[in-house]
Amino acid sequence: MKKLMLVGATGLVGGHVLQQALADPAVAQVVAPTRKSLVPHAKLLNPLVDFERLPEDAEWWRVDAVVCTLGTTIRVAGSQAAFYKVDHDHPLEVAYLARRHGARAFALNSALGADVASRVFYSRTKGEIERDLQAVGYPSLTLVRPGLIGGQRQEARPAEQWAVRVSKLLQPLLPRRYRVVPADRIAHHLLQAALAASPGVHVLPSEALL
Repeated sequence: MKKLMLVGATGLVGGHVLQQALADPAVAQVVAPTRKSLVPHAKLLNPLVDFERLPEDAEWWRVDAVVCTLGTTIRVAGSQAAFYKVDHDHPLEVAYLARRHGARAFALNSALGADVASRVFYSRTKGEIERDLQAVGYPSLTLVRPGLIGGQRQEARPAEQWAVRVSKLLQPLLPRRYRVVPADRIAHHLLQAALAASPGVHVLPSEALL
């Protein structure tokens, strides 16, 4: 049984990871640092944190593996700088602190098109966090790159919701990598990658998640 850290538990994909991890007999405990309290569970440790000032020496950093689903949009964040903090800086700091305390596996929910050379700010940010995570030194690193994510979010993302509806209508005609991926499928792959902790760097493209 493993001790798993989950960051991003209040989001769409993170919520599915949390449900699956709490139900998985291979998981002894889920450590889910959040800004707001989660529903209590016997297997859940839920420290309340400010991601701008994470406690570097908290005992709960001692986990076997980490799943990171932190993410936002520029519209919600309010600026590119604020977006970069959520999608790059916070995941990277979590990765460093957990690794320093012994974590050996890290699974990131990234995105289709992640590329450090991209002219698109969103895709470039995703590429940079993927690159920088590889320098942290995890024996096992999995980068999951879904395209459009299917599911009901708590926060409104009109452009994404419109794209998902259109893609579902065109689903039979679209190549697999551009089809909508259900959030629970992404969560499944993230959780299993973290628990398996296969050595090396692994990239799961969107078509592999269906």
